[in-house]
Amino acid sequence: MRMLLEQIKNSTFVGNSIKMKRFLGILICAFAFNACDDGNLTLETINFEDVATQSCTTNDIIYKLKEKEALLLEIPKTTFVNEPTVPGTPTIKEIDNSTYRVVYRFYNGTVASDNICNTIPPATPIVTDQWTATSGKIEIITTTITEPGSIAGSTRITGYNHNIAFKNITFAKTSGTQVYESFPFGDYRTDATPLPFGFDKVVEQCSSSKQIYNYTSSEALTIDNIDPALIVNTETPLNTPRTGLIGSVKNKLTYRLYSNGVLTPDYFCTTTVPVLPSISEEWNAVNGVSGVSGIIEVTTIKSGTTAYKHTIVIKNATLMKGNSSFKLGDVYTYGDLLTN
Repeated sequence: MRMLLEQIKNSTFVGNSIKMKRFLGILICAFAFNACDDGNLTLETINFEDVATQSCTTNDIIYKLKEKEALLLEIPKTTFVNEPTVPGTPTIKEIDNSTYRVVYRFYNGTVASDNICNTIPPATPIVTDQWTATSGKIEIITTTITEPGSIAGSTRITGYNHNIAFKNITFAKTSGTQVYESFPFGDYRTDATPLPFGFDKVVEQCSSSKQIYNYTSSEALTIDNIDPALIVNTETPLNTPRTGLIGSVKNKLTYRLYSNGVLTPDYFCTTTVPVLPSISEEWNAVNGVSGVSGIIEVTTIKSGTTAYKHTIVIKNATLMKGNSSFKLGDVYTYGDLLTN
């Protein structure tokens, strides 16, 4: 009998324990549900990796928006230079809460660009919490954005991508501090002004320097110190052009873009280069590699009784300015030069 009573007692205790655990579980879930439903909840993680970067036109803020959150970076737009950074050497700026600021905000409603860029932001939604970066570094890695050109194998630069990351960043919060050793902000793009390349196919040569040039009112593509063996008043055999390699001294290929004036034939072939128009950009071709790249081909045929036409073709040439580069194409027809 005693044994039977003990079994009943134990079973009753077990049953009550199970009921109590279920009750506590329901109670915990209820608390969790209420907490998740609280619009003022401060999240402990920041994740904007899949959100596009936007920028204000009226100030130096670039930002990311996600429902009730905003990640703001105030940084001078002049920081983003259209020039690729050297690999392993990013542009680095110190967060100083003045010129370079990082802020993470929470709102009680859906946030929009007007809340960030307007001088007088809308009354709603309201900022419910804010993290402010007190220290850290902003690292920027810049690369070119290229697209295929109209000539096979050619490329053109359409913009520059600036990948932004924060290193050892510390946020001051209402509940303390939050530190990230490495925290990606994302990509920010700046546009590049396309080079005109509006040349015709008629080229000219200076009588003394022998420089060959093709030009428009704002640009020029020149071959300096061309190898005299390439321009000879003798017809070339069929499918056997004269060939040379682009170099840094001989057969130097250069593209220049000009401003503050109009380019005319008088600009070329002078002992002293005119001050105006001024050079705004200069791109120099990479030295050629025999049978591979940077090859100049000249095909010569007779034109009339005493003249010769030299058709100049440039193959697989790459032009560079600083760390930026683009390709002229597999076969770029530079133009025809007439000689007597």
